[in-house]
Amino acid sequence: MADIVDQTIRSRMMSGIRGKDTKPELLLRKALHARGFRYSLHSSKLPGKPDIVLPKYNAVVFVHGCFWHRHEGCRYATSPSTRTDFWNAKFEANIERDETVQRALQASHWRVAVVWECAIRKPTMRAMVVDTLCSWLRDGNGSASISLGEGDIPH
Repeated sequence: MADIVDQTIRSRMMSGIRGKDTKPELLLRKALHARGFRYSLHSSKLPGKPDIVLPKYNAVVFVHGCFWHRHEGCRYATSPSTRTDFWNAKFEANIERDETVQRALQASHWRVAVVWECAIRKPTMRAMVVDTLCSWLRDGNGSASISLGEGDIPH
């Protein structure tokens, strides 16, 4: 199946997709700041340049887009019907990179949280996610990773 737009338009569309300061990331940052958490952003000193770095809690937070990072079981993790080999390779590389970065951070004694885009779309779910994340940050339990997403939160 051929793309419905030409290559120039598709290129322009794809270049408009942000890698940082996305709407889900901004929503989570605002909620954390309102609860008194202070953080830095996209530290180039850490593997993977985490979206949110909380040195006081020795923790980092990644805000993952469900499509790009392949949130398993999520309705937003659809696959394009064209150029499937290209997309599958791209998605597999993203997943492998995410795993490698998380292992490197944990090996350096950072605690890692992944918050999925779908979990912070709705204000009611967002509040539950922020509550869970704040508790995890304050508890300081080891180097465990947590993943929060639509499938992980009771409705």
